[in-house]
Amino acid sequence: MVYLIAAGVALSVGLMVVAVASLLPAQGRPSRSRLVELGLDDTFSRDAAARRSRARNRTKELLAYLGQKIDTPKRQWGPVRTRLIHAGYREPSALPIFLGGRILAAGVLYFYGVLIGIALGVGGGMAIFLGLWGAAAGWVIPNFLLSARIAKRQKAIQKLLPDAVDLLVICVEAGLALNQAFQRVAVEMRHAGELLTTEISQMNLEIRAGTPRDQALMGLADRTGVPDLRSLAVMLVQTERFGTSIADSLRIHADTMRTKRQQRAEEAAAKTTIKMVFPLAICIFPALFVVILAPALIQIIEGLSGIGR
Repeated sequence: MVYLIAAGVALSVGLMVVAVASLLPAQGRPSRSRLVELGLDDTFSRDAAARRSRARNRTKELLAYLGQKIDTPKRQWGPVRTRLIHAGYREPSALPIFLGGRILAAGVLYFYGVLIGIALGVGGGMAIFLGLWGAAAGWVIPNFLLSARIAKRQKAIQKLLPDAVDLLVICVEAGLALNQAFQRVAVEMRHAGELLTTEISQMNLEIRAGTPRDQALMGLADRTGVPDLRSLAVMLVQTERFGTSIADSLRIHADTMRTKRQQRAEEAAAKTTIKMVFPLAICIFPALFVVILAPALIQIIEGLSGIGR
């Protein structure tokens, strides 16, 4: 019975991994991209991409249906919506899909927790307790994954921002207006980092649509959640409001951001020694002790055994 349950769990996990992998977007290959540019891509790949897209849409509809069950107007989901926006999920259905994913993960891990409890031979109450722990983990894990995606996006934007500000200073000093300078930065840095250039392009589109520049700048900071972008937006708004030189303000701000980037690099380098303590103490030191002390211990044990005789 135990072997059957273990085999069933392994098979279901394998099928789940295959299903998730089939729903993820396929990684683009350079050869296929070149074929697409030349118009020589085969029909089979297009049909496979279409089937994958339909499967993703059906999965999103299912998750949105599950999420709408708890997405009631009485609940305040404002912080969750903000975190989804910071992670790049800005569709209206992002919140129901996220909540549906948490419900589905909680249900699946509850089922696995109960199965593991039965396989271990514990009582029914203990199996249900393990299932509840699995459900709690399933409810929390998507939140951790979302936090990891937010941190990754913000780190990528923050890493590229000082170079973008330097280029913005050059464009403004060359005689371009601030809006045209932002457009030039978005064009010139599109190969260095897609996230930041996409956000800047969206801000330029909002300005073209009639949004005031100060609101568009603050909207850029709110969408990304990067503190350096917020400080840049506040500085530009105050510079425009008080009528000071934009080029001088940007140059000073660029120097400050470069100093911050250097300080963050030095801080990360200083933390390296502390982070290396745990791998050394857990993985390397025991092996060294075995190599160094094992021959001496063997000789001591042989000597003591000879004395006993």
